[in-house]
Amino acid sequence: MLINADQLTSFATDVFLAAGAPDENARLVAEHLVEANLKGHDSHGVGMIPAYVNNILTGLLKPDARANVVSDKGAVLVVDGQFGFGQVVGRQATALGIARARELGVACVGSRNNHHLGRIGAYGEQCAAAGMVSVHFVNVVGHDPQVSPWGGRERRMTTNPFCAVVPRPGTWPIVLDMATSAIALGKVRVAHNKGVDVPAGALVDHEGKPTTSPKVMFSEPFGSLGPFGEHKGYGLAVLCELLGGGLAGEWTAQPENLRSHHIVNHMFMLIVDPAAFGGLEKFQSEVTAMVDYLHSTTPAAGFDKVRIPGEPEQETRARRLVEGIEIDESSWAGIVKAAQRAGLADAASYGS
Repeated sequence: MLINADQLTSFATDVFLAAGAPDENARLVAEHLVEANLKGHDSHGVGMIPAYVNNILTGLLKPDARANVVSDKGAVLVVDGQFGFGQVVGRQATALGIARARELGVACVGSRNNHHLGRIGAYGEQCAAAGMVSVHFVNVVGHDPQVSPWGGRERRMTTNPFCAVVPRPGTWPIVLDMATSAIALGKVRVAHNKGVDVPAGALVDHEGKPTTSPKVMFSEPFGSLGPFGEHKGYGLAVLCELLGGGLAGEWTAQPENLRSHHIVNHMFMLIVDPAAFGGLEKFQSEVTAMVDYLHSTTPAAGFDKVRIPGEPEQETRARRLVEGIEIDESSWAGIVKAAQRAGLADAASYGS
């Protein structure tokens, strides 16, 4: 089914309001989720509504929580999200970091105890909108690991996102936003709901053999996601675990820590004001010239043009704003069921 972005945003807002979220928080989370759908990241879009509603109803997600500064040492801030909506408390932590970077030239922010942050690129884009460069290391805890280390078959980590963003004057920023697993777990969920395979090289079964069936992540005997780029992606995932989890959150995926049905993100952010280097105009001109140089590359066989990080998302967004957002029937049924659990009695009438 295809749903208009504005209608989907209104529906998602109503769901979170029914679940007990304050008006501003409900709208902000809904907008974040739908923006992820618009940019082609369906794994981090409205398909997360069932998990969010369940965690609100079970007390794992505090829908009215705000970010709280627990340590302030000038350029270094530690901010506790108190298990509030990641889209709310993560944005608040990022705003604090931007203000400090504007004052000092650089800020290092440890944003801990956030319920699922959603699409990490949103926080990089928030920094870029303020003219900042940013780097984000994120780990995922609170539930069982899903990703095996390079060379192993047993689950030890999760999808551990990495993001880096560079602003561009007068246009959208360069956004590198990726899971360090071969694909995001949410993409496996979407494939499972659609009844389709995942790309080769993303999953292994319980024996460590490659498979394209998403079922191995949802029924025993369980398989696992692998890292992207073999040992290179694995290495980056470890850094996300240790910087996002160990340093910023003091909570990694090692088995002594709590595992239930929670979705907790810790984020280590480095936010830099390029003006602090003294050559802002030259930096901006170099970014523009380099992008133009990359765009001028003759496309290889099978490609229509060369793109920069973040460009595919911009193209997908433009198309989906016109055509609507496609949601498979299984995912939509789960969303409607969650909406009804939240108390939205007429949920089934949406999208019809």
